[in-house]
Amino acid sequence: MINQFSILHNKNKKQHVESIVAMAVYQADNAKWLREAIDSITKQTYTNFLFVIVIDGPVPQAISGVLNDAVKRDDRIILAQNSHNIGLASCMNAVIDFSMQFKPTFFVRMDADDISEEHRLLRQITYLKRHSNISVLGSALTEINESGFKVGARVMPASHKQIVRILPRRCSLNHPTVVIRYNVFNDGHRYNGDLLNTQDYFFWITLASKGYIFRNLKDRLLKFRRVNNFYKRRGLSKSLNEFKARVYAITKLKQFSPYNFFYACGVLSLRLMPGEIVKLAYKLDRHLLERFGKH
Repeated sequence: MINQFSILHNKNKKQHVESIVAMAVYQADNAKWLREAIDSITKQTYTNFLFVIVIDGPVPQAISGVLNDAVKRDDRIILAQNSHNIGLASCMNAVIDFSMQFKPTFFVRMDADDISEEHRLLRQITYLKRHSNISVLGSALTEINESGFKVGARVMPASHKQIVRILPRRCSLNHPTVVIRYNVFNDGHRYNGDLLNTQDYFFWITLASKGYIFRNLKDRLLKFRRVNNFYKRRGLSKSLNEFKARVYAITKLKQFSPYNFFYACGVLSLRLMPGEIVKLAYKLDRHLLERFGKH
């Protein structure tokens, strides 16, 4: 089935903007959380952006209502529609291609159930302006539950060397926090639209193999929604794709070692275990990652 990507709302009059914020919304999203996510972007202290929201297939009236209210309040929001659900990677590629006309410098990721801290964009974009060698900039995040209360944190390794070194074992950037320099897309790179999950993990591996520079800020610039079924929702497809990504990283980055290979096999086995065991392993992983990030 061929997707039809169309613009539903666009009151923007600018021919050039510095940044594009990209979000995809689909039928299972929570309308209340979506409103909070949108508000967290429109209330940023940094203002030189367009906010492109893609409706990925049919959505309930509650979600449509939130989106219609948002576009009435802020002319920086551009609303687009897919004729059917095509997945996050393809949505992001559609925004990237559509936004080329505005000659942006930065591409900002945002998810429909998270909350950006009000100074997130200013902090990240200011940093990128001061460090022109960096192409992908992520940050730490705070994990919150359904009610918005803090339940954890995720601090990733900061330096490019650390980020790339552990890519064969884990995705070392928090995807909803990243800002990508648009030259990456001008060079022809895109997310793999055939992937319905782990698209970010494969993307970082490809970019790392091409020599692009990464960085993670220690600042917790995003509140990430961790819902009750978080430990159970990976499923066989995502677990297998994560395994493939680890093998891909080992080969593309030439980090061949028995440890990396056995780690990939071990994580795949763990993902297929009951949710309570996965939950315990996740907590241990957060602890080890935080300790790693301090060094």
